[in-house]
Amino acid sequence: MFKKTKLTNLLMIFAVMFVVSACSTTDEASMDDQAGMEREGITDSALSDVYGDNTGAAPGTQADLVTNVGDRVFFGYDRYDLSPEARSVLEAQAQWLAQYPTLSITVEGHADERGTREYNLALGERRANSAKNYLVALGVDPSRINTISYGKERPAVPGSNDAAWSQNRRGVTKVN
Repeated sequence: MFKKTKLTNLLMIFAVMFVVSACSTTDEASMDDQAGMEREGITDSALSDVYGDNTGAAPGTQADLVTNVGDRVFFGYDRYDLSPEARSVLEAQAQWLAQYPTLSITVEGHADERGTREYNLALGERRANSAKNYLVALGVDPSRINTISYGKERPAVPGSNDAAWSQNRRGVTKVN
């Protein structure tokens, strides 16, 4: 029994040393590669000029909005007022929209599954309009913004619990 435990301990020590040494050589190798590229005048910005953005999202697309800005804001239970976090996301969206003045968007209003269909459609509409009004206040032309309410009909997260409901009480900005 003692020999088996001693052998196991030695194998574990060897495994840890192997992992640690593998990590350190990778870091050194990547630093050497980066230093060599800089000596040759190749920088990250030069590479992005040639190969484009690493996110794979074309500028001015829905994927660009989702990746670089954020496409959704969340609301409290039975609420349509904007939280500070929601305002921050909408401010970033307004700046992004200023870069693409020909784009139009649709703000979707959503609700969780609780309540009647009619009530949640009305709540979703108030949420979408709340987001739209804030974007307009930030200088986005109102003619570029459509709104629609889906109420509880299109949940982002299935489930009948607080975690799911909090993700379903949302406003989502879609590029048209």
